[in-house]
Amino acid sequence: MGWVEAVNRVNKHLRVAILLGVDSLMAVLAVTGAFLLRFEGRIPFQYADQLLRVVAVFVVLRMAAFFIGGMYRRLWRYASIGELFTIVLLVTLGSVFSVLGIWLTFGSLAIPRSIFVLEWILAIGLVGGTRIGWRVFRDHVLSPGARYKGNPVLIVGAGDAGVMAVRELQNHYHGTVHVVGFVDDDPNKQGAKVLGYDVLGTREHIVRICREHQVGEIVIAIPSAARQDIRDIVERCQETDAKTKILPGVYDLIEGNVSVSPIREVEVEDLLGREPVRVDLEGMSQYLTDQVVLVTGAGGSIGSELCRQIVRFSPQLILLLDACENNVYEIDMELRNQVPEQEIYPLVKDVKDREGIAAVFRRFKPDVVFHAAAHKHVPMMEANPEEAIKNNVMGTINVAQAAKAFSSSKFVLISTDKAVNPTSVMGASKRIAEMFIQFLDQSSATNFVAVRFGNVLGSKGSVIPLFKRQIANGGPVTVTDEKMVRYFMTIPEAVQLVIQAGTMAQGGEIFVLDMGEPVKIMDLARSLIKFSGFEPNRDIPIQVTGMRPGEKLFEELMLDEEGIGSTTHERIYVAKPCELNADQLQRTMEDFASGAVPCNQDDTEIWIRQFIPEFRPHAEEETEEEGKAPFPASSPQPASW
Repeated sequence: MGWVEAVNRVNKHLRVAILLGVDSLMAVLAVTGAFLLRFEGRIPFQYADQLLRVVAVFVVLRMAAFFIGGMYRRLWRYASIGELFTIVLLVTLGSVFSVLGIWLTFGSLAIPRSIFVLEWILAIGLVGGTRIGWRVFRDHVLSPGARYKGNPVLIVGAGDAGVMAVRELQNHYHGTVHVVGFVDDDPNKQGAKVLGYDVLGTREHIVRICREHQVGEIVIAIPSAARQDIRDIVERCQETDAKTKILPGVYDLIEGNVSVSPIREVEVEDLLGREPVRVDLEGMSQYLTDQVVLVTGAGGSIGSELCRQIVRFSPQLILLLDACENNVYEIDMELRNQVPEQEIYPLVKDVKDREGIAAVFRRFKPDVVFHAAAHKHVPMMEANPEEAIKNNVMGTINVAQAAKAFSSSKFVLISTDKAVNPTSVMGASKRIAEMFIQFLDQSSATNFVAVRFGNVLGSKGSVIPLFKRQIANGGPVTVTDEKMVRYFMTIPEAVQLVIQAGTMAQGGEIFVLDMGEPVKIMDLARSLIKFSGFEPNRDIPIQVTGMRPGEKLFEELMLDEEGIGSTTHERIYVAKPCELNADQLQRTMEDFASGAVPCNQDDTEIWIRQFIPEFRPHAEEETEEEGKAPFPASSPQPASW
């Protein structure tokens, strides 16, 4: 045993010995006080001998009860209501032991029963008072300024979570932080005190309070708040110089896991302004469990997350198909390490290889197909437009025709909001891919559906990783236009929506997610810079570079002619099918089968206009508009929008 451990053990035994002595003294005082109160300050001579016997029994048996109840294993510098309840319980247990001990040892003593009641009340007050008194003495006498030393912290939310956050800050960061007070929107709490700290105002006063109290850190402690409220509060906090953190979700609070340690940094997801998507896990399992599932583009951001979530439902076999060997290798190794019992087969295949894809279906006969393989970068596809058609349209047709030929039950196409009124080749290619799966659904037992959603936070090549790299390099952070807005969702949300769509698929639908309010890219850039501890345009410059070819100021989720219908899921809507040119679609599939594809930019634009006559590449946006409703004004709007 080292000397540090020896000192700690000695200190522990010394602490227990001191507490034992104090509690013994409290027992003596409680019994004596009970006698004095009962006899109005003058104990009759005939009770003096009995007093000594009663004191001896109470001291021995109450200390025994305290040891049995673990009284001396508690850290009383953190004494609170919970500890006081323990004191009441153990004092009561000690009193019961003592009364039984007196009766068994001395028989029937002529002692008024009221003395035992008085002793019990006095003992609770004396033992509890010593514990609480020590905490008060330590906090306000030994270190009277500690409450006001350290980094000033403002707590947003004066409810249970806020109280727990303050206690944890006091216990674990004593002397290094001090709480300046609370902010809460409840009018009944204004001007009140919580744990001795003032409720200083509502969220509208955050900026003023931070300025007046020189707040260095803000803790948002309202786990059950709606995402829209969190977004609003975070935006107000960003107007200050304070660092902002946020408490975990409500389930952590219910389970008692809320403490300072899991208080996390505010993340971009908190700015989405909507609740996370909830899905029907039972419905998912019904069509994935014990099935052969194929995921194309399995190594991409969406495809790899699809694989991670699908294996939770124990498919018979999951096929990982991707044209990139490294991507297939990485997701294959990840899944084998995480779910070693799962049957997995990696496939290095290109969806443009019609015969190769057919061979995969012939061999494995997948029941469910998630088609995530696609070229997705708008500027890249503007420079290589024919490749967008080959991969996104012809590749989709190859996989979809194989699914039809080999009787897959479901085919889910990953689409995008850029497919709506497209101004880019990438968006147009995805819209045409939607047309083909709707066309194939008309003559197939396979249920073909598409899932259309907006930008995915954190996916490869998306704006968030780009901004983070630019910030790490010292800037500038590049924004193409100050008025540009986008809908965002997290990768897990996107994937859950895709899988959920499979449960609803009747055939031919295009599912759309209620994605909340659009986010201005300029605001996103400022938020990321602040979250990184810098000041926008002071520490890290923001540079407006101008819109790139094919980009829009805003994205839409629904065509004017589509309209919208509800589904069994409150956050998922379905577009009504548009009229299709069946002859043209059939001829195009025959052309692709014979190898006839666009070869250059001019050919590609002409080819696209066969399907989308209004297609205008590099279309100029109306600069007056900062955003547009996610659904056409003429179509029925969901109540929550």
